[in-house]
Amino acid sequence: MPLTLAERILAALPQTQCTRCGYPDCAGYAQAVATGAAPINQCPPGGAQGIQRLSQITGQPITPLNPEFGVEGPRSVAVIDENWCIGCTLCLPACPTDAIVGSNKMMHTVIESYCTGCALCLPVCPVDCITLDNVTDAATAWQAWTQAQADTAKDRYQFHSLSHDKTKRLRPDQSEDKTAKSVTSKLSVIQAALARSRQQRLG
Repeated sequence: MPLTLAERILAALPQTQCTRCGYPDCAGYAQAVATGAAPINQCPPGGAQGIQRLSQITGQPITPLNPEFGVEGPRSVAVIDENWCIGCTLCLPACPTDAIVGSNKMMHTVIESYCTGCALCLPVCPVDCITLDNVTDAATAWQAWTQAQADTAKDRYQFHSLSHDKTKRLRPDQSEDKTAKSVTSKLSVIQAALARSRQQRLG
């Protein structure tokens, strides 16, 4: 069975799942491009070469990357400073490819080969112990990203999505009061961990 236009567009994207295009994932952007709801120049990780790919598939004219959505750059991977990681686990669900491993109150680490450099783990880290390292020097877009890496990232994202959807279905619905208490409890744990981290840094 031939691929749909959206599926062909999706296959031409780098699968970083970074949301920089303004859509929740690469599939969402692919669908928007296929229906004409979005142009082909909103994917910074794909860069100029990615726009050329999408132009060949859609027939849309090649246009420069829209700077509103970011700039083309080298591929990066996340690195966790394990000396300052407090084990809060907030980065685990944020990672679209499950490239971060760790458990509550334990050090976390990044599996480099699975990291897409999406940067979604950075804003959720309360101690700013995650940084992005350039791993491709001056190479950008599809010069820094192979199709095999994109295919692996896509497979891992699909597994991540299915796993989290299953968890939500298995978890009993919580009332707003229970949810609020759970969030408050989580924040208390993080606040305590932050206090310990500050003490360690000071002395």
